Amino acid sequence: MSEEQMKRRTDKDILVDLMESYGDMVVRVAFTYVKDQQLAEDLAQEVFIRCYQHLHTFEHRSSYKTWVYRITVNHCKDHVRSWSFRNLIPFEPMKIEKGDQSHSVSEEILKEEENQVLFQKVLKLSLKLREVIIFYYYEELSVEEIADLLSVNVNTVKTRLYRARNSLKRMLKGGEVIE
Repeated sequence: MSEEQMKRRTDKDILVDLMESYGDMVVRVAFTYVKDQQLAEDLAQEVFIRCYQHLHTFEHRSSYKTWVYRITVNHCKDHVRSWSFRNLIPFEPMKIEKGDQSHSVSEEILKEEENQVLFQKVLKLSLKLREVIIFYYYEELSVEEIADLLSVNVNTVKTRLYRARNSLKRMLKGGEVIE
C-alpha cells in the first residue's frame, strides 16, 4: 500500500497495516536493546500504542517505516535508561531468522549454530556498537538511514561499524570486547 493511500485511511486501519508490516522489525530492534524476548514484545506493543497516539502528528516527510523505527529506537533507549531496566538482568536469547535456502540438514544446523554464536557476540557489544551492527546487517539499513535514525553523523555510524566489526573479530578469536 502506498503512502498516499495510507493518508486517506482511518487511524485504526493505518495502525493495523503498520503492525502487520513492521511488527517483527520492531520486536527485533527492541530485542537488540533489552536482550529479552518477552520484554521486546512488550516494548513493541508500547511502540504501536505510541504510533496510534501520534498518527495525527505524522507529517509524511519520511516513510512510515522510518517513523516507526525512530519511535522504536527512542522508546527502547528510554526504557534502557529507566531504573527498572537497569536493575533487572534479561537472559533469553531470540532467534533472528532471515531468508529461506535449501541446504542439507547438517549444513543448516551448523549455519544456525554459527549464527547463534555470532548473534550472542553481537549482544555482548556496547549499545552504540550493537545497534549499528543490528541495523546494518540484520535490518539491512544503509549507513545514511542509520545516521538519520540515530540522529548522528554518517561518519559516526561508519566509525561505530568499524569498531563493532573489530570487536567481533577479537571476540570470535577468543579475545575480550573493546568498546
